[in-house]
Amino acid sequence: MGKKILKTPLCDMLGIEYPILSAGMGPTLVGENTGAPVELVVAVSEAGGLGVLGGSGYTVEELQEAIREIKKQTDKPFGVDLLLPKSLNLSTASEAGGGQTRIPLMDVVRTLPQQHQDWYEKIKADLGIAEPEDVMIRTDSTTYRPQESIRVCIEERVPLFCAGLGNPGFMVEDAHAAGMKVLGITGNAKNAKRMADSGIDLLVAQGHEGGGHTGRIGTMALLPAAMDAAAPVPVLAAGGIGDGRGIAAALAMGCTGVWMGTRFLATKEGGALQVNKEKILQSTDEDTRVSTAYTGKTLRASYNRFHDLWAESGLDPIPFPGQVVLSSALLHGFIRADQKDYIGGLAGQVSGIIDDIKPAGLLVEQLVEETVEILSRKLPETVVAK
Repeated sequence: MGKKILKTPLCDMLGIEYPILSAGMGPTLVGENTGAPVELVVAVSEAGGLGVLGGSGYTVEELQEAIREIKKQTDKPFGVDLLLPKSLNLSTASEAGGGQTRIPLMDVVRTLPQQHQDWYEKIKADLGIAEPEDVMIRTDSTTYRPQESIRVCIEERVPLFCAGLGNPGFMVEDAHAAGMKVLGITGNAKNAKRMADSGIDLLVAQGHEGGGHTGRIGTMALLPAAMDAAAPVPVLAAGGIGDGRGIAAALAMGCTGVWMGTRFLATKEGGALQVNKEKILQSTDEDTRVSTAYTGKTLRASYNRFHDLWAESGLDPIPFPGQVVLSSALLHGFIRADQKDYIGGLAGQVSGIIDDIKPAGLLVEQLVEETVEILSRKLPETVVAK
């Protein structure tokens, strides 16, 4: 049998074989570079899809180094995903750091609201976990310096710039001048129109089922609404897609491709901690939760007892990235104490159909085969349409 063909207009736009993009997943906690590392990006792009680097775990210099390393390993198109929040509360880090680029995590914890500090101390004492005194917050990270990070992407002429959070419309003109495409992500139709009107080239519509930061609307309801609102900007589907059945459904609905996170996280090259990969494999479709515990924004992760601790606290989340500081201090303690019941990484409801860890390149091949089988054989055999 010859190589399968699965092609949409997205393939021509991005210069790829298959309309499959791996999501630009970033780290769950401070001090980690987990998510979508260089190895995953290269594997997906080499297999004919488009790999996207999760840039939020890097410093600005490390981001540039990672981009150049990808270029060394593949001549195929790839993307970089950055977080562009509307506002960024840097006061706690600057207060604690006094202009330093490496600030002890615990120094910043001690500048958080007193009620949150008290809660942290209570959990630490109740569970017997130690403070992660050696973990540092890097204020030269891409999250703290988004404008510099964008400039690096433009200077390096990254084929596809992706905004995992925020509207990238403001940098479209500069990106286009460098020969780049720009992608935004939304969870509702209103924002889909706003992003499309800003001039972006591609839009990802992510349903409530998706892992990481997620909205309130399910994928099946969101996709047609987002496509109508964003037209003529092409839309990729995300949230609850983990095999060829999901890809075929997205294409049948009119999407130009798919943006897949959790399934690529659960690969050999996926940057998730081993304990988090194990959680994905063990999960049913009901074993994830949406909570503000991790970042202060609604975020879906594998269920663990940290969700319960936060829900029982009665506290309001600290504005981003303060909540990340708080959750990271606890999660580092849980990891070092091997308290797996309190550990769970970003993951979507599609975890329930994932039961193995395989190479990302092989996964792309299997996804294509499954999708082609459905669209070319199973659907014509089981559906009569005239």
